[in-house]
Amino acid sequence: MTPDISQRKLDHIAISLGQDVQMRHNRTGFAAYRFEHEALPELSPGDVRLETTFLGRKLAAPVLISSMTGGPTRGEIINTNLALAAQKLNLALALGSQRITIEHPETLASFQAARAHAPDALIFANLGAVQFNYGLEQKHAVEAVQSSGADGLFLHLNALQEMVQPEGETDFRGLLTKIAALTASVEFPVLVKEVGCGISAHTAVRLVQAGVKAIDISGAGGTSWAKIEAARASDPAQRTLGEVFGEWGIPTTEALVQCRNALPSLPLIASGGIRTGLDAAKALALGADMVGFAMPLMGPATRSAEDVERALHQILLELRTAMFLL
Repeated sequence: MTPDISQRKLDHIAISLGQDVQMRHNRTGFAAYRFEHEALPELSPGDVRLETTFLGRKLAAPVLISSMTGGPTRGEIINTNLALAAQKLNLALALGSQRITIEHPETLASFQAARAHAPDALIFANLGAVQFNYGLEQKHAVEAVQSSGADGLFLHLNALQEMVQPEGETDFRGLLTKIAALTASVEFPVLVKEVGCGISAHTAVRLVQAGVKAIDISGAGGTSWAKIEAARASDPAQRTLGEVFGEWGIPTTEALVQCRNALPSLPLIASGGIRTGLDAAKALALGADMVGFAMPLMGPATRSAEDVERALHQILLELRTAMFLL
């Protein structure tokens, strides 16, 4: 395996966990919203039900374990622990980018670990949309889904990350047409997500017209991939670029409200700086169907499935409490 892509994934994990790459000024927007407390709930906490249905699948709660990693050994450990938790709690799981499996098939096991340990979970494969301009073909998208035993495919949009990344692929021309061609040719659902800069209503409408079945708005306010890539860059110009654009993006709440107003019936996932069950409750109240968590689960996933479960149980307790108090 060439050191580039495998080392890049290891760098991403290490920097995410070890350095301050969170947005500090461009906040998610959740702090601006508060719920009206119900002093007389007239129910027991046991009456609160979190079950939901997403893309035809019944889930225990509207929580998505968002895309993180895969490939190197540490990625397989993370995916295994996330999958074990998803299976036990009946939650949806999105894999990290599978491009590495196309270039290096020997890394496939790190992604197959998810289905192996979560036979009943709703699982989404993941590829970068821009890679359709760098040799990726429709057959690769089908292989990514089939080889990982996934139920659908996320295409991620990461224009800023690619601009800052030393190995970045920055030709985003004609991608909407290629996304439309893919959605028309496959039987599984194709979803689109950003990676922390947000999706506007204008872009969401175009994606739906291209046949995309659901969108993860992945807004600004949480982990900054510009800051992560800046930390990796040896070129001073690229490092400065990442620092300048480290707070770039549409805040999560703004992107969510925009997209829900423009597309009232579209399945929407809210992610991007969502850290607690209270954040999740606010996202659901603002129009999300599902809420994605990545960073709060990354550390636990490097340790054990039990640690992931504990983190998720805490999130679900907070969400349940918010619903009880409303």
